[in-house]
Amino acid sequence: MATPIVMPKLGLAMKTGTVGKWLKNEGDKIKKSEALVEVMTDKITNKVESPADGILLKVISAKGATLPVGGLMGVIGEAGEDITDILASASTPAAAAAPQAAGAAAGGKVKISPAARKLAEEAGIDYTRIAGTGPEGRITKEDVEQAIESGVGPADDRPTIKVTPYEGMRRAIGENMLASWTSNAKITEHVSVDMSGILALRSTLNQGAKDKDKISVTAILTKAVAKAIEIHPVVNMTLDGDQVKTLKDINIGMAVAVPDGLIVPVVRNANEKTLAAVNAEINDLAKRGRRNKLQPDEMQGATFTITNLGGYGSVDWFTPIINPPESAILGVGRTIDKPVVINKEIVIRPMMGLSLSVDHRIIDGAPAAEWLATLMALIENPYKIFI
Repeated sequence: MATPIVMPKLGLAMKTGTVGKWLKNEGDKIKKSEALVEVMTDKITNKVESPADGILLKVISAKGATLPVGGLMGVIGEAGEDITDILASASTPAAAAAPQAAGAAAGGKVKISPAARKLAEEAGIDYTRIAGTGPEGRITKEDVEQAIESGVGPADDRPTIKVTPYEGMRRAIGENMLASWTSNAKITEHVSVDMSGILALRSTLNQGAKDKDKISVTAILTKAVAKAIEIHPVVNMTLDGDQVKTLKDINIGMAVAVPDGLIVPVVRNANEKTLAAVNAEINDLAKRGRRNKLQPDEMQGATFTITNLGGYGSVDWFTPIINPPESAILGVGRTIDKPVVINKEIVIRPMMGLSLSVDHRIIDGAPAAEWLATLMALIENPYKIFI
């Protein structure tokens, strides 16, 4: 009996997904639970397993198609089996509405009519960058004419080391960051903070502890940020239409670098959890995130984000980009010994760079600076984090 392959629901908030690379071709024999096709959301890429043994009879939704949860991607069954009923009952409005990117079929070959190819070559247009509107994503002459009018540039023939598609997580990050940069009236405030207290606290807490239980600086910083938000919730805001909302929950997003880009798993209600619990959760989220094992729900709902470049040892301050619908983000730079003046004497202290970006539409510079001062006081006197 034929079995439909449908867009899975990868999280409670997921409504649509994008078909990525098909790992099997039409006619291939497949075993149940064998990886079949990649599905992309704006957060992660997951491999969908085959729901049954059989043959991949038909690929309905090619790479680049966006479908609602439950939308038909393909059909598995026995050779020659009639799948008319499945095709007739399938609901794939999103796939039909979205032209297939760059005219690519499931196997990656660009489909283009001879007239369209000739026109593109004459105009010096890279037709692989054109979305086809013809059957199965075929690029038509009209598509090329439209591309010429809209300013699609000529092919770039410069020598390259590597070429990768601008899609999936990379494209989602790019579009989200561009939207944030162009829609927010952002300001960034920079400061250095003395880390002596936190480093001493960590050393004390980790005496005799097993490696898996050792508290990280990141965990202590997360608790410090959550405490500062409790004291001054000005950075825990969002702009919702014509309403400025100060949020009750303190959910800290933790930016984590992965091979394909950046993910932001969330530590929910970080202010209410113990330091040990926050530490364990951060370690778990980061570990599973790098293995692409997180669910979309685990990367949603942040009210404030921390992004840390300190581990690279090359950045003191930077300009972090706000992750909408949040209104603030804290960038953390490296910790390095520097001469500072304390009690009119020059001493060497481990100093760390902090960069706070806020949406100036709803957060002014003065309250942002006040919040940053509160955070600095907690970092330099870390026992106050737990009072």
